[in-house]
Amino acid sequence: MQGSANLNVMIKAARSAGRSLVKDFREVENLQVSTKAAGDFVSRADIAAEKIIKDALMEARPTYGWLGEETGETPGQDPTRRWIVDPLDGTTNFLHGLPHWAISIALEHRGKIVAGVVFDAAKEEMFVAENGKGAWMNDMRLRSSDRRHLQDSIYATGLPFSGQSDLPETLQDLARLLPTCAGVRRWGAASLDLAYVAGGRYDGYWERRLNIWDIAAGLIIAREAGAIIDGLKRGSKPEETGDLICATEVQFEAFAHAIRSS
Repeated sequence: MQGSANLNVMIKAARSAGRSLVKDFREVENLQVSTKAAGDFVSRADIAAEKIIKDALMEARPTYGWLGEETGETPGQDPTRRWIVDPLDGTTNFLHGLPHWAISIALEHRGKIVAGVVFDAAKEEMFVAENGKGAWMNDMRLRSSDRRHLQDSIYATGLPFSGQSDLPETLQDLARLLPTCAGVRRWGAASLDLAYVAGGRYDGYWERRLNIWDIAAGLIIAREAGAIIDGLKRGSKPEETGDLICATEVQFEAFAHAIRSS
């Protein structure tokens, strides 16, 4: 894929942060960890990766705004553009030595995500997309799957932990969906869940209570690969609510019906 100058900056920043994270991942037992909240940890590696990304992006585009999971929001001189970054999506996996985590970088222009990068550094898989230019993984064009039947399909979600209030709703979702499909996976990194729908590895994905930095890059990658995305409440915006349903075009209505049915 021949990317724009902005996308190339994003890819370079993701690779730089990825090298740092892979080095720390190999020594995960030595990481210094402090508790942010129950079940939600931040590590030295996480903070260092965000600094690498922020330094690279802000050096290249010093007037853009910034929103990062660890450092929060900094308005830019250009109010129309903003970087949205999760330096380590799947922190709990990372800290447990599970090689399923990613760096997520998105560019927002006038309230719309126009470019996204999700880098799985442990597997050397770089998912990228720009508005109107399709989605790619390394040098391979991505397209969502063409499976038509739920019973042949695998879906992904996130399961609430540490007493989060949406556990009963999610259990009801699973009770409706599991009898109709080939399986549900919970791998703990929303950006990769969306990228996997883009690549046809999953046929759909839904989750509640997500943050914008969890999903911003994944949303444009999935959309550019042909997936349909909506809020759990029909017509709502996942970027605003943090609740979403994502599925292939041929399956979206049936999948959404299964999740939304009370």
